[in-house]
Amino acid sequence: MATHKAHLFVFCLCSLTSLSFAGQIQLILVNNCNYSVWPGTLGNAGHLTPKDGGFHLARFEEAVIDVPEGWSGRLWGRTGCCFDEHGGGYCDTGDCGRRLHCMGKSGAPPASVVEMTLGTAASSLHFYDVSLVEGFNLPVTMAPVGGGIGCGVAGCEADVTACCPAEFEVRRGRRVVGCKSACLALKADEYCCTGRYGSPTSCKPTRFSHLFKSICPRAYSYAFDDPTSLKKCRASRYLITFCPPQH
Repeated sequence: MATHKAHLFVFCLCSLTSLSFAGQIQLILVNNCNYSVWPGTLGNAGHLTPKDGGFHLARFEEAVIDVPEGWSGRLWGRTGCCFDEHGGGYCDTGDCGRRLHCMGKSGAPPASVVEMTLGTAASSLHFYDVSLVEGFNLPVTMAPVGGGIGCGVAGCEADVTACCPAEFEVRRGRRVVGCKSACLALKADEYCCTGRYGSPTSCKPTRFSHLFKSICPRAYSYAFDDPTSLKKCRASRYLITFCPPQH
């Protein structure tokens, strides 16, 4: 199955023929999982929220989202969802108010979050990362299509739930569907980088962030994990892959 998925992933990449319009950035979402994913989207303050905040992406399906240059926001994958014909329902992870279209609501943790700011008034560079600060629910990566100067892959390719500490596990019945971050599970300032730990100099990696970093070295493991997690790039298209092939 892993070989089949890898071939299908390459096919999806080669089949992307849409072109970006001037002043727009294209986000290409590919579901490489062997199950459905319901992406959630949220624009930061003053920015639009694409596709009304959420939609369905069947296994091995792709979708294209055009956002304007300078867009800033986040994406995440919801799993185990069930919605009725009116868009009401729920998700096991990443739920946003029990509805298909999140419409301005963020996903409930734990969720693997893709964050980006695609240019600012001060810089034409694009900044992006994958964060496990709000926990983990599925592997996801973000990378420019075709590469570029200073560009790289942000993400978590591994299944963190396989190594999740028991006290961090989120279960649905007997299944582990997500892994809380240390902040969510232990609710202490030293893990949340709050209070007297609210700066990069006072909030340092913990044994739990070291664990997550060892599993996913290209993702944020705690709030100030910038040097190895935040990517800078300049491209017209980016590929966001749920359940990317592991190398």
